[in-house]
Amino acid sequence: MASLLLRSLTSSSSAAIAGVGSRRLLPSLARAAASRFFVRSMASGSFQKVQIQRDDTTFDAYVTGKENAPGIVVLQEWWGVDFEVKNHALHIAQMNPGYRTLIPDLYRGKVGLDAAEAQHLMDGLDWQGAVKDIRASVNWLKATGSSKVGVTGYCMGGALSIASAVLVPEVDAVVAFYGVCSSELADPSSAKAPVQAHFGELDNIVGFSDVTAAKALEEKLKSSGVPYEVYIYPGCAHAFMNTSSDGIKRRKEMGMHDEDSAAVELAWSRFSSWMSHYLLSP
Repeated sequence: MASLLLRSLTSSSSAAIAGVGSRRLLPSLARAAASRFFVRSMASGSFQKVQIQRDDTTFDAYVTGKENAPGIVVLQEWWGVDFEVKNHALHIAQMNPGYRTLIPDLYRGKVGLDAAEAQHLMDGLDWQGAVKDIRASVNWLKATGSSKVGVTGYCMGGALSIASAVLVPEVDAVVAFYGVCSSELADPSSAKAPVQAHFGELDNIVGFSDVTAAKALEEKLKSSGVPYEVYIYPGCAHAFMNTSSDGIKRRKEMGMHDEDSAAVELAWSRFSSWMSHYLLSP
C-alpha cells in the first residue's frame, strides 16, 4: 500500500493523504511536540481487561459500562489506548441510559508517548487487520449481552469507524470524528450502517479530515443510501473533542489552540441522539 503523508496541522501548511497502509503523520509535528508526553491513564479499576480471539490472533480490549446495555466499540487515535480514548469511553458509558463500551487495543499494548512514537506505531498498523479486530470486538459485545453495537473513533479511529460501516456487517451505527478512510480500504459510498461524522472547520489535514474531506464523505454517504449526518464545527481544529487537561496541553504543543466547550457539548449531544436512535430502538 502507498504511504500517507500528513505534512502539518498548523494553519500555515496543508496535508496530503493517499493510500491505506503505513501512514506518515506529520513529520514537522513530531518536532513541534518533541517533549515526551507521559500518559496519565484512567484508574485501572474503571475498566475490565478482556481478551478477544479473531483468526489465529488474540488481542486485549478494555470494557466498561452497564452489563447487557447496548455496546459501542471506541477506537483510538494514533497514540494508542491512552488516557484520552479511555476518557471518551467512560463518558459514553455514562450517557443516559448507559452503554457498554469496549476499546480494542489495535497496537497490542504499545502507546505513543510523543508524536514521533505515535507516527511509528501508526506506520506499522495493519489496517485490514484492524478492521478484523473491530469486527471481532463488535461480535464479542453481541455475544456477551449487547443486542446492538455501534462503533465510534477519533482521527485514525474515525477513519476506521467509517471503514467498519462498509466492511463490518454486524455494526448497527457509526459515529466518526475527524477521519475518513481512503477508498483503497473502504469506499463510504458502499456503507451499510448509518453514519454520523464530525469535523472541525480549521482542520487542515487535506483529504483526511479537512472540510473538503468532510464534504466528499457527505457526497459518498448520500450515494450509499444509508442514513447519514455530517457536521462541520466553526472555529474548531483537529482533535477538538480532546478536552482533558493533558489533551489540551498536547494539542497546544501541536499548534492547535482552539477550545470550544459549546462545540464539544453539541457534538456529544448529536452523538447521543444518533446512537440512542439506532442502538436503543427495538
